[in-house]
Amino acid sequence: MNHPATLNIASHLETIASQQPYTLAVIFPNGRDTAGRVSYTHFTYQQLNDASDRIAHGLERIGISRGVRTVLMVTPSLEFFALTFALFKVGAVPVLIDPGMGIRNLSQCLSEAEPHAFIGVPKAHAARVVLGWGRTSIRTSVTVGRRWFWGGHTLSDVQKLGADAGRFPIAQTTPDESAAILFTSGSTGVPKGACYTHSIFAAQVDILRRLYNIQPGEIDLQTFPLFGLFAPALGMTTIVPDMDATRPADVDPRKIIEAIENFGVTNLFGSPALLNRVGRYGVEHKIKLPSLKRVLSAGAPVSAEIMERFTKMLPPGVEIHTPYGATESLPVCSIGSTEVLTQTRARTRQGAGVCVGKPVNEIRLRIIRITDEPIPTWSDDLLLPPGEIGEIVVQGPMVTREYYHRPESTALAKIADGNTFYHRMGDLGYLDEQGRVWFCGRKSHRVITPAATLYTIPCEAVFNTHPKIYRTALVGVAGKPVLCVELEKDAEQVDPATLQRELKVLAASQPHTRSIDTFLIHPAFPVDIRHNAKIFREKLAVWAGKLM
Repeated sequence: MNHPATLNIASHLETIASQQPYTLAVIFPNGRDTAGRVSYTHFTYQQLNDASDRIAHGLERIGISRGVRTVLMVTPSLEFFALTFALFKVGAVPVLIDPGMGIRNLSQCLSEAEPHAFIGVPKAHAARVVLGWGRTSIRTSVTVGRRWFWGGHTLSDVQKLGADAGRFPIAQTTPDESAAILFTSGSTGVPKGACYTHSIFAAQVDILRRLYNIQPGEIDLQTFPLFGLFAPALGMTTIVPDMDATRPADVDPRKIIEAIENFGVTNLFGSPALLNRVGRYGVEHKIKLPSLKRVLSAGAPVSAEIMERFTKMLPPGVEIHTPYGATESLPVCSIGSTEVLTQTRARTRQGAGVCVGKPVNEIRLRIIRITDEPIPTWSDDLLLPPGEIGEIVVQGPMVTREYYHRPESTALAKIADGNTFYHRMGDLGYLDEQGRVWFCGRKSHRVITPAATLYTIPCEAVFNTHPKIYRTALVGVAGKPVLCVELEKDAEQVDPATLQRELKVLAASQPHTRSIDTFLIHPAFPVDIRHNAKIFREKLAVWAGKLM
């Protein structure tokens, strides 16, 4: 993909603001009226561009300019969008950290990022001061809201400083210049800061537009704020729903449906946990969502059962697309619900893994033999034939080159290939006869026993067919495979002895699960806060070990 000598992802906003200035860019819930209806506030594209210009002028005047690493801890709001584009416009480097990763990991991420500036809501600043985040590196702070005892500037101060400065000249950043540092969730290890360049963001926008045929003027409901930043670049109107974005599994489905119906939403992004909750409610109440043109879901594999339920609310021919990827590379593959429900579902239930579709055109994907050691240089000897499970590695314009200040992690994740490189996804899978990728779980989650190596997704799928089971998680305890079981919330009283017998019958039904004979019921799996879908198997292994 060829890019000009200068490239700044914020230029998308400026272009769309000139083409469709009065189109609504962001709509945000702002309480309810006396009749219980949601009230909204908004930015048009012109207003969002103007607001980010004012903030950009103000940021430069207080010392947040090109190359300045700036932590952004702001809750979903109009200010979140304006601040993010303002940071891109000045050429600063936003540091975006998932607040759900826990205090200890947050402190470590902030220490590694060595930010020079911190923009956050009062709660974030209070934690920064009390816990000493960035004490030695932060020179400038901006509070979005009321400033308390920590000093610095407020967003109102910044806006006043840039109020009469006019258009902001967007920084002429280069394609390979740092645009942001996005920290991974750390769900399978220590969180790491993936270094995004402006060309990576631009490639993602181009690929998402072509892959899903997204058109300017569409209405997008974003239940994950960071993905919402793509909508303005794609010319869509972003609706932020009335929900706690950190707890999608607990969302009130009526509020999601309300937002879709209020605005005729055409594009919905939601985690599998959110689709599960909304889909159950929708089917129970026979709700249809005729405005939707597509549904996107990512963060973890989406079960066929969730797809089947949610699809009942959609118009004929409208699909649920599940892009596969990671913070370091997104999207890698994509598959639609029609293909899953008519072709791959049966094989998944038998333990073939979860089909995530064919690689997108811009990605070069390979399957290599499994090793936990670094691979400094690419060799075709690493390749495995179709049908054999190995590690997924990818190469392409949306793949990040390194982790910030983590050379050891970079060395483990990257394989030099001439002037370019492959990224090791840390995921296991294989290619089928059609060139589709089948996901078999995280490499770090495989269970190695004296007799064989077991892969989480193919094993768990066999047991997930049980009608009273919500999900399962395979872990290893002292070299022994153990299956942790979470029951459906509405499951009737389950007799443990009966369930044990039924699970043993399921285990015996497939060759790769016959060695599993220990089953433990867990009340509620520990999962990531971002999508409520990634299971913390490491924590479950510790829990299981204490019971055995």
